[in-house]
Amino acid sequence: MAKIKLLVLDVDGVLTDGRLYFSGRGEALKVFNVRDGRGIKLIMGSGVEVAAFSGRRSSAVAARMRELGISRLVQGCGDKVAALLRLTKRLNITPLSCACIVDDTPDLPLMSAVGFAAAVADAHPLVKSAAHWVAKASGGRGAVRELCDALLRARAGIR
Repeated sequence: MAKIKLLVLDVDGVLTDGRLYFSGRGEALKVFNVRDGRGIKLIMGSGVEVAAFSGRRSSAVAARMRELGISRLVQGCGDKVAALLRLTKRLNITPLSCACIVDDTPDLPLMSAVGFAAAVADAHPLVKSAAHWVAKASGGRGAVRELCDALLRARAGIR
């Protein structure tokens, strides 16, 4: 965990609780946890790059990522491993120096591609069994903060 250079975040079910809210005009609304945002800011401040990959497209996600200073956002991403490989090449790092946090089976290939795979507490059982680390918190309820805190402790050499 101490050698992680890039943290890749899934969005729906990780940064959010996975539920989709629709306005009367059909706009999808999302709820984000402020503690997750604080954890992201702290981990970025420690020198870890952060990216968000989402299979969906959402202006709410784009706005939240801008607010957090995450410029590496890939939306409508059908192949997260390919997105990871493009990004690691651009950053001149290996996928093994990357971590991800996910919640569902479409992200199993991404989990296999990184050096450290994490899952939220309410992740699909197959995802939890494939993870190196499972948060105590559910998606959208502080799981990302929990992972960021664990990464920060590892970087500081604290258990």
